[in-house]
Amino acid sequence: MKNFTTKNSPGPVKNGIVMALSLTIIILIWKLIAMGVNSEIILPSPEAVFRDLLKIGRSPEFLPAVGATVARAVFAFLLAAFLGVVTGIITGFSKLADLLVRPVLVIIMSTPIISLILLALIWFKSGNVPVFATFLMTFPIITVNVNEGVKNIDKGLLEMAKVYKVKKWSILSEIYFPSIASYLTAAVSTAVGLGWKVVVTAEVLSQPQFAIGTNLQNSKIYLETASVLAWTLIAVSLSFIFELFIRTLEKRLIRWR
Repeated sequence: MKNFTTKNSPGPVKNGIVMALSLTIIILIWKLIAMGVNSEIILPSPEAVFRDLLKIGRSPEFLPAVGATVARAVFAFLLAAFLGVVTGIITGFSKLADLLVRPVLVIIMSTPIISLILLALIWFKSGNVPVFATFLMTFPIITVNVNEGVKNIDKGLLEMAKVYKVKKWSILSEIYFPSIASYLTAAVSTAVGLGWKVVVTAEVLSQPQFAIGTNLQNSKIYLETASVLAWTLIAVSLSFIFELFIRTLEKRLIRWR
């Protein structure tokens, strides 16, 4: 059975071929629809978008815009991850803290993202709006997951560790960390995907000087649809890179566990 599964499971090369074929089909369908519409404003052709993509890549505003957006996303996420882990651990061990924090998390998660962004536009400078919105959207996800990880630690293992007088550091590294890690990795994966979308959306509305979202909005104002799609492809590609990075960290964490 093991040999059968190994032989029939798709390898990296086969997966790559399937993905390339899928992308080719999507581009062909896109091209056919663009030819039928026959309007560069409504739906530009793939080659027009690719041409604008190359143009944007050579433009002087490309690196500052991408760098600023990535910096905002990373800062907001690291802040949310740090405070989320700390808050999740505290609320996981303390029922009182959990009761105090839980309503706040529910309110944040229930509030529409557009409301948070509009409030941030009133309270902060344009460059800080995406950071604030992204932090608020990702912080509850990490906090709740870490909280669940703490609550689901095997109590039997903890009792056994106490009986055998296992050192506190060993209890932390061998029981607490592995238990929380699986919940944390799931939270991080979800938070990164959501956080990246929030950053770009907030930039579209707040219009900081250097930002992917600002360039998207400017392209839309001038009805440069090909440029809108080109900047969208840049944002999607960066999101894919972030996701790949997180997956790599997850695999290493699984090996450590």
